[in-house]
Amino acid sequence: MMGGGGQQQLQQLSQELQAIDEEIEALESDVDDLQTEQSEIDEAIEAIQTLDSGSTVQVPLGGGAYVRAEIQDIDEIIVGLGADFAAEQSAEDAVEALRTKQDALDDRIDEVREDIAELESESSELEQQAQQMQQQMQQQQMQQMQQMEEGDGE
Repeated sequence: MMGGGGQQQLQQLSQELQAIDEEIEALESDVDDLQTEQSEIDEAIEAIQTLDSGSTVQVPLGGGAYVRAEIQDIDEIIVGLGADFAAEQSAEDAVEALRTKQDALDDRIDEVREDIAELESESSELEQQAQQMQQQMQQQQMQQMQQMEEGDGE
């Protein structure tokens, strides 16, 4: 008689599957954020490579507000180094630093996608276990019903 215990195991599997699905969603959101960061870096590299000293640009002030400004020297670029530190670099060095950041983002995206693949595999295994348990429970119920019918027929 697996009736009550089987239901409990199925419910536990269902909860595990839900937790895995939520974790996968969070990781996919992380990938989206990392890809957005990569796009922003692409835009910065393109701007560095195409703008000239004397060009007019719009500088974000925050809150959706911008001000027009003139680039005094395109070869003086301040690049964030991480941990709230930044350094002034030449355009060439700035592009190289940004590309290094992109490589690190690529690596991180690959790691997160591997984590997602592992979780999807685990989820698939748990779904198969749940299906097998449901089939076993249905078979047991059918057998019990047949036994009851046979008992009634005597």
